[in-house]
Amino acid sequence: MKLVHSKAVKTHIISGFLGAGKTTLLQKLLAQKPEGETWAVLMNEFGQIGIDQQLLPQGNGFEVKELLGGCLCCTSQLPMQIALSRLIQESKPDRLFIEPTGLGHPAQLLEQLTEPHWRNQIDMRALVTVVDGSRLHDTEWSSQNLYQDQLKAAQIVVVSHVNEMNNADENAFIQLQDEYLVYVSTWLKAEQGNILLACIDVPFVGVERKLQPLIQIQKKLSTPEVLPEIKQLPYHYVETAQGYSVVGWKFSKRWQFNFYDLLDLLCEQQNWLRIKGIFNTDQGWMTFNFNPEQLNYKSGAENIDNRIEIITQTQQDWENFEEQLLKCRIDPS
Repeated sequence: MKLVHSKAVKTHIISGFLGAGKTTLLQKLLAQKPEGETWAVLMNEFGQIGIDQQLLPQGNGFEVKELLGGCLCCTSQLPMQIALSRLIQESKPDRLFIEPTGLGHPAQLLEQLTEPHWRNQIDMRALVTVVDGSRLHDTEWSSQNLYQDQLKAAQIVVVSHVNEMNNADENAFIQLQDEYLVYVSTWLKAEQGNILLACIDVPFVGVERKLQPLIQIQKKLSTPEVLPEIKQLPYHYVETAQGYSVVGWKFSKRWQFNFYDLLDLLCEQQNWLRIKGIFNTDQGWMTFNFNPEQLNYKSGAENIDNRIEIITQTQQDWENFEEQLLKCRIDPS
């Protein structure tokens, strides 16, 4: 009889957009199970009919369970927590894989599974997101918020369908690595999902994220006071990982900015690696995408808010930048 585990179960989340190749990757990883170990898989199908489970090995040290209907990343946590607890207690696996639906936001699932409640049961490994390399050139595909959220949540990105990538895909891949350098520590190209388990079996390292009031507002708070965590606009945030910082601001979409003042301000900045912004200006909605080689801006679609992110490796006078940024606003209330 198998002894009860005295240590947490190594747990991998395999995320990715619809059709990216998550299940193919999972099949190849499961084929690497050492004899004598038990591995478990919790799959999430958005519909009510499970299909992917039939594609994975059954028995002989494998325990595969499906959670049907809805997304375990976004809907009530209770069904997922019950299913996961039962799977760990009944199967006592040596390793666990979780495959959310392609419509899921893995950051929300990761947030749930790194709560104190799970720490004695789960040893979270690096979150993996699978992307279809043959579609990297498709800007309509890659500009979707869900696609971007899955990449931001990833510590490791596995690129599938690499044999179908053309020159445009290869160029887009280089740009993608640059754009997500803060979040993604490892990029792996996989032929037919062939990735060694050791390549993804590394500890989870989260991005530290702080949402705080605008710096001008922070100054008005008393020094000993703990800065409140907020989510309502406007707010300022800082994300740090791998020696990089993403410093950002979000404002109401109703705020309008002077385009030329804003452009001048952004062009004056120094010691940055990337600047991205979307603003409601007196010239219409404008998007800014600056890297050290190119300062690109163009008209864009209306966004849910005004926002800007600056990626840097150096500490800067963000208070002064925020002050200058707010001076670009032309409809102060």
